Amino acid sequence: VQLQAFGGGLVQAGGSLRLSCTASGGTFSNYAMGWFRQAPKKEREFVAAISRSGGNTGYADSVKERFTISRDNAKNTVYLHMDSLKPEDTAGYYCAADRKISGTYYSLARRDYDYWGQGTQVTVSS
Repeated sequence: VQLQAFGGGLVQAGGSLRLSCTASGGTFSNYAMGWFRQAPKKEREFVAAISRSGGNTGYADSVKERFTISRDNAKNTVYLHMDSLKPEDTAGYYCAADRKISGTYYSLARRDYDYWGQGTQVTVSS
């Protein structure tokens, strides 16, 4: 499956952005999906994940109550809605697909994801 993420940009602190990631070449509902981010000179870190049907979601502590992950299986798209953005949210954001995990589960571990998008840059100014 091929993933393409878009929607990043420059926003002031306290602002909002919505990232989208569209999948092609596979059956989207067969994949749990995740968002990760990577700031310069830092490891790529987990942000949020969602199960195949969208019924279960999980978030990193740093983004809880501010970010919301959702998906539309009819549109082969996963979203990350980001509110109350902070300068420390500045990073490249990557969507990823996990084809192995089943049912209502999702993984927080980068190593469990099989396919990755190219990333979209989010910059939050103070």
